[in-house]
Amino acid sequence: MSTTILVEHPWLTTVALAALVVLGPVVGHLLVARPRLSGWLGVAALLPIAVLTLAPTSRSLAVGCAIEWSLPTLGAVELMANVVLFVPAVLLLAVATGRPVLVLLAASLASGLVELVQALVPALGRSCSTNDWLSNTLGAALGAALATLALAVARRSARDPLGGRR
Repeated sequence: MSTTILVEHPWLTTVALAALVVLGPVVGHLLVARPRLSGWLGVAALLPIAVLTLAPTSRSLAVGCAIEWSLPTLGAVELMANVVLFVPAVLLLAVATGRPVLVLLAASLASGLVELVQALVPALGRSCSTNDWLSNTLGAALGAALATLALAVARRSARDPLGGRR
């Protein structure tokens, strides 16, 4: 169902990505002082990842994984959706922990494990693809970069509460 919506409205992934890039650092900065809230929101952002990648479908697939390496583009709905899917969770969890690189690595590993499960459990009806892992990892990298920006702004604000004005 979500794929159908995205195919009918391919601009949604681009708008979502732009909104995350613009609003992500602002939200991250606001949540730096509230790591517990950021952590809970980050865990909540994992739920759509689990549902969209591991919920069974009615399709029947053979065991295996498509080995392909395509970078997502604004017109590639499925690949862009895979990018967008990981940005919020990584952004929020990286702000909560203060460790964007560690959260990025964990997210990339988690994406790889999802693809492995999809490859080894054909009853899920999910397609394993290296493109999905790559797109998820790129989304995680963007989330980590946005969190790094939010954390840097928060550190700078803490050092200079007047914003350089005296």
